[in-house]
Amino acid sequence: MNRTKIKRRVGKYEVGRTIGEGTFAKVKFARNSETGESVAIKILDKDKVLKHKMAEQIKREIATMKLIRHPHVVQLYEVMGSKTKIFIVLEFVTGGELFDKIVNHGRMREEEARKYFQQLINTVDYCHSRGVYHRDLKPENLLLDASGDLKVSDFGLSALSQQVRDDGLLHTTCGTPNYVAPEVLNDRGYDGATADLWSCGVILFVLLAGYLPFDDSNLMNLYNKISAAEFTCPPWISFGAMKLITRILDPNPTTRITVPEILEDEWFKKDYRPPVFDEIEEANLDDVEAVFKDSEEHHVTEKREEKPTSMNAFELISMSQGLNLGNLFDEQGFKRETRFTSKCPANEIISKIEEAAKPLGFDVHKKNYKMRLQNLKAGRKGNLNVSTEVFQVAPSLHMVEVRKAKGDTLEFHKFYKNLSTCLDEVVWKTEQDMEQKT
Repeated sequence: MNRTKIKRRVGKYEVGRTIGEGTFAKVKFARNSETGESVAIKILDKDKVLKHKMAEQIKREIATMKLIRHPHVVQLYEVMGSKTKIFIVLEFVTGGELFDKIVNHGRMREEEARKYFQQLINTVDYCHSRGVYHRDLKPENLLLDASGDLKVSDFGLSALSQQVRDDGLLHTTCGTPNYVAPEVLNDRGYDGATADLWSCGVILFVLLAGYLPFDDSNLMNLYNKISAAEFTCPPWISFGAMKLITRILDPNPTTRITVPEILEDEWFKKDYRPPVFDEIEEANLDDVEAVFKDSEEHHVTEKREEKPTSMNAFELISMSQGLNLGNLFDEQGFKRETRFTSKCPANEIISKIEEAAKPLGFDVHKKNYKMRLQNLKAGRKGNLNVSTEVFQVAPSLHMVEVRKAKGDTLEFHKFYKNLSTCLDEVVWKTEQDMEQKT
């Protein structure tokens, strides 16, 4: 098979498709051209970082992360910089999100939930002992590796997942307030360790119950429920697990259970086997310093091509679950992205999406074969932002990815339903699709 051209190179890495997006960073799949290893590259805009006076904090957090080598933490390999960007090279985790298991199969059996919770607490304890706090533990940050073991992402990179307001101060993002401790919501300063533990308690509840302990469409009601720790355990949760959850979800951070106390808890201790691994005593931090220096010698080169990113057969197979349009509307799905294939030229696909999005109230920003669609009207979680990208699978076949970048998932589903009816002639129909329609 011919080696496909990839749209962009950063140093020794060939950069491919976008796999995630946050307030300050975009995450892309990449391949180390020397070893063939898959990695994830988190890309930050240098101007934004400097404008919000975050350089020192990010530098400090990246340096700390390089010292953390834990089997349940996504590993940070290296940091690079160009004139305009900062590139954080991370381990690429293949098993998806832990919470997809609940979405697809419902709540977990206690043995399985306990195994993941033990891995989570072990990770949190290790990082806290090194002065590193997550401050944003939520479903998107809990990944699984190929063996089905937990991998926590963004540990220590909390500056990237929190929002800077006009006053230049860091304030907690309330995109997922359901997992946030009451003292964090009060915004009066808090202890990172006890706040992380609260989030672990919410996560344990969700694993065992299959739903959130605190949930309300009205934000004020939700805040009140969290502040009062107002929740009810379902009858199928054992007494031991219920007792532990209640001690973690204590709204008073000074009386909340601590990690050493959790490690002594009878329910927690069952079959507990902490991982054995080698710690590193020191790490080379030269690259962290170099990233923030402006001299040319430290910059990596970025090469670009003005055509859609090529996608080889292996990448296509790894994403093939998403090729069916109906996937987005699966009742259990809650998907934040979907894909379809098209035999139309890339320029035509872009034009058709633009034509369809504008009447739906979206502002369209185009760059090469990517688009950002922004709803001018604010929804439940602010303005809905949708990212689309066209990939070339073969000379006359393209794959289009449509992803929610910001906003409410339900509103994204509604938008996509409307969009897909307008794109009927663009989407490539297989014989199976035709049969389903008739």
